[in-house]
Amino acid sequence: MSKLIIIRGNSGSGKTTVAQTLHQQLPGSLLIDQDVVRRDMLQAHDHPGNLSIDLMETIARFGLAHEQIVILEGILSKAVYGDMLARLAKDFDRSQAYYYDLTLAETVQRHQTRDKAGSFGPDTLAKWFIPHDVLGWPGEVMIPASWKIADTVRCILQKIKVGDK
Repeated sequence: MSKLIIIRGNSGSGKTTVAQTLHQQLPGSLLIDQDVVRRDMLQAHDHPGNLSIDLMETIARFGLAHEQIVILEGILSKAVYGDMLARLAKDFDRSQAYYYDLTLAETVQRHQTRDKAGSFGPDTLAKWFIPHDVLGWPGEVMIPASWKIADTVRCILQKIKVGDK
């Protein structure tokens, strides 16, 4: 059974840490990090039609063809990535979407605890911030500010295992 896990949210929300933790706990999973593909591999700007959209979809489809659990994480704004995410969700047997629905203040606070905190500040975060950028899919899980990394990982793992019975 093919599985797709989508973890989205604003910069600094915690999505990368959750995705990396899941990747470590799910042998045979494939982790696709939007920042790695878009910025590091392609040096692409984040706008509709950028090359990272096609490359992330291609990598995810590789995982689908090889029956891996695919974890796709990033800001993945609905306006830019929504169509690609919908195509993938349709083609996988099971897809789960998670969204960090945080305020700008919470995002700034979380960012200040990161190693990257010195590379950009609250003003930049405010420019990038997209409030309540939900996909609106049935079953999309809103991750509240009260959840710690372990809570989010536990929720996702439980949902994965329920489908395996």
